[in-house]
Amino acid sequence: MFSNLKILELASVLAGPSAGQFFAELGAEVIKVENLKTGGDVTRTWKSAGEETDDRSAYFCSCNWGKKSIAVDLTTEEGRSIVKKLAARADIIIASYKPGDAEKLGVSYGQLSINNHQLIYGQITGYGSDNDRVGYDAVIQAESGLMDLNGEKNGLPTKMPVALIDVLAAHQLKEGILIALINRQQTGKGSLVEVSLLQSALSSLANQATNWLVANKLPSRQGSAHPNIAPYGDSFITKDDKRILLAVGSDRQFGDLIQLLQIKDKASPALFSTNVLRVENRYALNQILAEAIMKQNSIPLMHEINRLKIPAGIIQNIQEALSSKEAIDIRVEGGNLKGLQNFVGHVSNLEKPNQLLPPPHFGEHTEEILNMIAS
Repeated sequence: MFSNLKILELASVLAGPSAGQFFAELGAEVIKVENLKTGGDVTRTWKSAGEETDDRSAYFCSCNWGKKSIAVDLTTEEGRSIVKKLAARADIIIASYKPGDAEKLGVSYGQLSINNHQLIYGQITGYGSDNDRVGYDAVIQAESGLMDLNGEKNGLPTKMPVALIDVLAAHQLKEGILIALINRQQTGKGSLVEVSLLQSALSSLANQATNWLVANKLPSRQGSAHPNIAPYGDSFITKDDKRILLAVGSDRQFGDLIQLLQIKDKASPALFSTNVLRVENRYALNQILAEAIMKQNSIPLMHEINRLKIPAGIIQNIQEALSSKEAIDIRVEGGNLKGLQNFVGHVSNLEKPNQLLPPPHFGEHTEEILNMIAS
């Protein structure tokens, strides 16, 4: 689909590179510019304890498929000249500099669009172009209210185990760039697209934000339980020691559940007949459900739950989740490495490359790229 698009990635870590991989998966040529002095993208060195990988750490491999890597020193005239030549032929630049740093290096939108009026420049910052604070996912989780919501009711605020703010910001950036591409088709003009980690996080608060803004109810930690629905997010142990999570969103589903568990006589209509009542009496409801589900084995119980279209699932670890057909269907493989696609939508008549390049070694394609811009 994007086989004619040329992307220059001046970004590191997760948010910007995720957007770069998205375009690579759809056929675009993506050149990743890495810092010659520091050994490139810092995530190349982010390895878990005991991890035995080369300069392509497991973390780096999460968002750098389909790219070529060139190593340059942007503090030198030669390095800046190389990037300016690449920018002159690029359709899109993805950058993640702290405000002011791109200008110092000569690679800001204003500096690079002079010779490329159709350039689309996607910039990710921590707090916006008017705030030079460096943005880190964990700090943004803390400052956006997400950590305060995450964790057990009487426990500490908890960071999510993936850099979710980076992932959300990458999606915001992709949407902005795609809008800019449509605008360019209509006007012939390029655009500057700016996305901040903080606003991406705040926007993702969704119903928790409106619980405060509309209902004037300050959300608080309550584990996995949903503040507006019950039993939703609550989990229970089965007889064979599996943990099943329920996501019951309607009175019909709840009625089918209590019939299946044979607890209709215990689930008093006065306490549980509507969602509002179930939210108010969640504790008493969960005690009844826990006792009933403890008598059931997980496989036959889930068979009946699925037959009745009751939303529920067994909580799985990562190994189990990645063994599913759905996970295998979105797997990418190459160079003895495995990963997952960034874009998992299914669009009819969409042409995608049959094979993605594996994540590149640091500066692996420098000579090839230099020869290309010299010709």
